[in-house]
Amino acid sequence: MGPGGPGPGLEDQRLSHQQNAQGRLGLIDERERIDRLRLIRSESVGPVTFRCLMARYGSARAALQALPELTRRGGRKRCPRLCSDAEAEAELAALARLGARLVALDEPDYPPLLAHIDDAPPLLAMQGSASLLQRPAVAIVGARDASLNARRLAADLARDLGAAGFCVVSGLARGIDASAHQAALATGTAAVVAGGIDVVYPPEHRGLHAAIAEKGLIIAEMPPGQQPQGRHFPRRNRLISGTCRAVVVVEASLRSGALITARMALEQGREVLAVPGSPLDRARAAATTSFVMALPWSRRPQTSWARFQAPPGGRRRRPWSAPPPVSSPATTTPSAKTRRWTPARKSPPLFRRHLLALTKSSVAANCRRPTCTPPCSSGNWRGVSSACRGIELS
Repeated sequence: MGPGGPGPGLEDQRLSHQQNAQGRLGLIDERERIDRLRLIRSESVGPVTFRCLMARYGSARAALQALPELTRRGGRKRCPRLCSDAEAEAELAALARLGARLVALDEPDYPPLLAHIDDAPPLLAMQGSASLLQRPAVAIVGARDASLNARRLAADLARDLGAAGFCVVSGLARGIDASAHQAALATGTAAVVAGGIDVVYPPEHRGLHAAIAEKGLIIAEMPPGQQPQGRHFPRRNRLISGTCRAVVVVEASLRSGALITARMALEQGREVLAVPGSPLDRARAAATTSFVMALPWSRRPQTSWARFQAPPGGRRRRPWSAPPPVSSPATTTPSAKTRRWTPARKSPPLFRRHLLALTKSSVAANCRRPTCTPPCSSGNWRGVSSACRGIELS
């Protein structure tokens, strides 16, 4: 019942749309799974190209048959290498021996928030309990060479978030990631790895990797046996932010990979939160401290938390704040220099611009998706809108 009348409210419409969307989801047959795996493993085919081919031809087999002709018409002399049936079946068999499986984009176990980003992987390898990401999830990322206090804070945050019903997501790296995973093992944690699902990186996390596979969830986009390379980590970071409602940066330097995750979270319409570091540790906490300094004085946190949100359009709306008290005319001399008061909404710089300046990258302002699921009136921008994704953490 809506608050303004007898019609259905926003929450009722959202639940009804989610139920209808879940009713359309279903398991695909093994033949289609093999064809989709062949298509995504073929040369020059990424997640965006995969989606365009599927939208045009309707099936992976038809897209595979049309791919050589498309490349010829595009002016390419050499035909791209297509993944064979034997290679795809061997990958599926390797995943089965590990106790993992491939989940397609339109299957129920696929992470629901991740399915809304532009470059969502068409197939994900999962090992463990896939139902964990059906719960609200929060990512905790930070520096690999984190300080002891930052690791302790990350563990406390992960433990409290798990007790509140959230799934803690991170990248199984050294430092902040490892502390967050260890603290959330009992309540539920998901690790997104850059290489194959059976490759332990770094090697000292072999025990933690096995514990997460048994009690939590491991996610990989790469095939089994793939050693992680430098170009794989930004791709992994987009999965970390895409599966969550919010990303918490506990400690990060100016060149930290956590800034890539934070930037992608803003592009995907997620919330980014930062924990200010110690002013005595400028090397490891320069980025998170800069996040707080980017806010006007009236908006800086009074506690150890700094909360940021980037709405559609790239501008953060700042709440109106009262002007400072004005001195009486008797105590004010005409020659005294007065400072003109301006509302807080006009105070630069914005956190979004500051973060993008740190990462030296640009943000595409609008999403190219024709529709948003579920539809809303707040605009379709770089992922799920705030009315659809339910970003409230409480």
